[in-house]
Amino acid sequence: MKRAAIPVGFIPLVDAAPLITAEEMGFAAQEGISLDLRRAPSWSSLRDMLSFGQVDAAHMLSTVPVATAMGLGGGGTSLAAVSVLSVNGNVIGVDLALEKRMRAAGYAFDFRDAHAAGRALLELCDKPLRIGVPFPFSMHTELVRYWLSGINHPQSDNIMIHTVPPPLMSEAIAAGEIDAFCVGEPWGSRAVDKGVGALLLPGTAIWAFAPEKVLAVRKDWAETEQSLLNRLIRAVWRAGRWLAEDGSALLAAEVLSRPEYLDLPPEVIDRSLSGHLVISASGEERSTPRFVEFARGAANFPWRSQAEWIGHHMAARMGTDTAAARQAARAVFRSDLFRAALAGAGADLPGASSKLEGALGEDTAVASEGGRVILCRDQFFDGQIFEPEPEKRSEIVQLRQD
Repeated sequence: MKRAAIPVGFIPLVDAAPLITAEEMGFAAQEGISLDLRRAPSWSSLRDMLSFGQVDAAHMLSTVPVATAMGLGGGGTSLAAVSVLSVNGNVIGVDLALEKRMRAAGYAFDFRDAHAAGRALLELCDKPLRIGVPFPFSMHTELVRYWLSGINHPQSDNIMIHTVPPPLMSEAIAAGEIDAFCVGEPWGSRAVDKGVGALLLPGTAIWAFAPEKVLAVRKDWAETEQSLLNRLIRAVWRAGRWLAEDGSALLAAEVLSRPEYLDLPPEVIDRSLSGHLVISASGEERSTPRFVEFARGAANFPWRSQAEWIGHHMAARMGTDTAAARQAARAVFRSDLFRAALAGAGADLPGASSKLEGALGEDTAVASEGGRVILCRDQFFDGQIFEPEPEKRSEIVQLRQD
């Protein structure tokens, strides 16, 4: 039987792995579909490919559907985030000059303490700090601004955000166009391997469980192609579970390394999948548990509260109505479509679609359909807790009473 082909866009990043392995490892075929994977050069081009119908689904920054709903960023077509593809996976790095000055000042590059890293960085900043991010409306931008604005220092607001496509980040820092960057792997590691930068922090040090990429579709396509959408969601969900299994990383790295995907050595990709990163040209290594997550802790679930956090912070920095932004954001993280697609697939889903963001200091069992969901630690570096605004209290997930 001929499989239905779905054109899907992606950026060459490790967190495109659920889409790539869904096709390459046969999970899409199990659902009677094939994924026509199309590589895009930048996030703006990928957004346009999806908006104008060149692809029907995309590996997308979690913030883009929210920004589009808020009327930001130039995308006019309504988008829906129907699944979270990956949690975390970003790194913050600095150029060699900053690395040298920070080490001379006694900073140890421990790759854990966001407060200490931010203060050390700002102490040495006697000019606007130029930070490269892949897109103006991205989790990278939100993490960097949240982080540095949370450091009590006169230089906290003295930063300039520059947009640089992920594969070009090392070239931008080598050319002196930026002083630091926040980017998804493996492009931070690429800067280290090229000898032009050092890694300062993983994104997990700022927000321990940040939704990074989503599976995005056009809202009208989701409404008219429900069968295809359900099969696509299930295929990607199964791929995420496979990626989370012990022993999958080596094979996944080999698949992702192919020229049509990331076109990089497997060993560089494996660093991200394993969380064992080389942070400097001298070969220093740091290990970050859950550096990138594809399944554990209900990582795939499109929490409406995560969308609200994104909308709130984007609106606050843009000077627009935060209440309206939160309402618009909630509507694009489609937990309802995710639940419908996985009905009968053996998935244990949370009992509600919102939660307190940043409230979990350790892995915690929560109320769920099958009683097996354990959410991962999700704290913010500054200890803040973000409370969503559900219509009724029962919409917020409750801790399980054992």
